[in-house]
Amino acid sequence: MLAKQKLIEIVGQENFTDQLEELVPYSYDASMNVHRPDAAVWPESTEQVSKIVKFANEYKIPVVPRGAGTSLSGGVIPIKGGIIIDLSRMNRILEISIENRYAHVQAGVVCDDLNRELAKHGFTFPPDPASSTVATIGGNVATNAGGIKGAKYGTTRDYVLGLQVVLPTGEVMHTGSYTMKCVSGYDLAKLFIGAEGTLGVITEITLKINPLPRHAMTAVATYAKLEDAGKAIFQTMTSGVIPSVMEILDKVTLKSIKENTDIDLPEAEAMILTETDGYTWEEVEAQMEVVLRILKQNNPTEIKTAKDEKDRLNLWKARKSAYATLARASTSFVLDDVTVPISRIPELLVGIQEISQRHGIVVATFGHAGDGNLHPQILYDEYDPGQVERMEKVEVEIFRLAISLKGTLSGEHGIGLSKANYMTLEHDPVEMALMKQIKRTLDPNNIMNPGKRALDE
Repeated sequence: MLAKQKLIEIVGQENFTDQLEELVPYSYDASMNVHRPDAAVWPESTEQVSKIVKFANEYKIPVVPRGAGTSLSGGVIPIKGGIIIDLSRMNRILEISIENRYAHVQAGVVCDDLNRELAKHGFTFPPDPASSTVATIGGNVATNAGGIKGAKYGTTRDYVLGLQVVLPTGEVMHTGSYTMKCVSGYDLAKLFIGAEGTLGVITEITLKINPLPRHAMTAVATYAKLEDAGKAIFQTMTSGVIPSVMEILDKVTLKSIKENTDIDLPEAEAMILTETDGYTWEEVEAQMEVVLRILKQNNPTEIKTAKDEKDRLNLWKARKSAYATLARASTSFVLDDVTVPISRIPELLVGIQEISQRHGIVVATFGHAGDGNLHPQILYDEYDPGQVERMEKVEVEIFRLAISLKGTLSGEHGIGLSKANYMTLEHDPVEMALMKQIKRTLDPNNIMNPGKRALDE
């Protein structure tokens, strides 16, 4: 009762709920994890967030910052109950400075909304998660989101200049700057990027922005062997040309798209979708010539280049439908995002296929191959105990394979709940101890998104 009264006092009755029907949407995200919070609030200012967190810390109440809830790893599931801090109403673009190449925004600004405003000035914020129509900038920062254009343009971390963060004590910290260069003090902003809300609540972000490319050219190539597709990818990425897009879809993914959409796709073990972009059409064409030459050298069964914008969008249709069609193909699924050095892509592709066949569990693999980030989507029946057991074995073997190839558990989805048990596969005891110490120092009462990333004592 005290918590309810205090929270209503801070945000107002209209921005508070403890009603079951209104809390249910906060019980899940895009993962398979579920747990209901005790209350949810919609703050409209950093000052309100500060008061909420200060109160929660005093009474040791868990708080979970949340944007659009598109996390694929259970990162925003309130596993310990407590308060959801929904930042969606803090959605103002505070400043766009074209002359200084930055945008200053509140955490609840939607990615595509920001890019629509930037496009009016001929600029863009390059990271483009698949959920960009609803995903928020705060969520991007909390998970270090990437996307399809990561091969050339990197991830969110590469664009964050500064942050405003509410610490677990309720104190408000400004870190970073508005400049392209800054080495004044420790780079504390980087500590909060990808921390999934376990160290504080990000309320404002200053982002570096890029000129919007004027032209783009798209092509697809299909292959009868996964190894050939993998070789084509890493040879392209070491050719001196960096395509803006270098995506791959395996046989299982292609079959699912073909069976569940009206998209006509060829029979193939793998399909590569690639794109070059730039300031002039001549520049774009010259880059694509190099890419096509490499694709042709690796035994493709077919290569197709978009003739115009309509044709380009049609080529993109298959890639954009991958996740949705696979989600409908099975009663349950787990979507991972292991990442390896680009030269190890062929081994990862073949290894995932071998693991899938050995355990009799379907794994569809697609993703951002140009930066080594693949998305194995494990399809299974959650009502079949045998399949659940085999799915779990498949997942851990894929993780072990990625680590053995000098890779990582996550390239952009985060750790959250789904991968917390596997953190020691990648991180040695000294590193895990230091991360726990940082968490304990900043958040001694463990109120910030507890139960995530294997950081709880």
